[in-house]
Amino acid sequence: MQNLLSSSLLYKNIKIKIYRTIILPLVLYGCETWSLALREDRRLRVFEKRVLRRKFGPKRDEVRGEWRILHNEELNDLYSSPNIFRVVKSRKMRLVWHIARMGESRGIYRVLMGKPEGKRPLGRTGHRWEDNIEMDLQEVGCGGMDWIGLAQDRDR
Repeated sequence: MQNLLSSSLLYKNIKIKIYRTIILPLVLYGCETWSLALREDRRLRVFEKRVLRRKFGPKRDEVRGEWRILHNEELNDLYSSPNIFRVVKSRKMRLVWHIARMGESRGIYRVLMGKPEGKRPLGRTGHRWEDNIEMDLQEVGCGGMDWIGLAQDRDR
């Protein structure tokens, strides 16, 4: 795909469609269940910026007359879709509401929301999937709510 995205023979809107329909689904396969740390967040953002820079190519600076890579703000202006991290969070939220409506008797609910028994190994504690969901809800402004009960009431 590298040669295809950097080709000057294709229009930019075709390159964007290729990115959205082929590359993004491959990269985000199963992202609903990921427990992302800052390291993975940074890697996703770097990947997205690298692909966008390859897709849009360099820009000629009017003042100096030299070619340069596009800055992040310029990439955001050219590619108006939400960044890859927001896509991951929105997909995760969609799955959360779906699982919360299932109830405690279902197996997937127990696996994703359950608390494992036993001791954790020494070192820094890892984030559970539910911990990441609660952090995402705090970013949105819904922190501290009974989000499982809220999800089960579809009308609210």
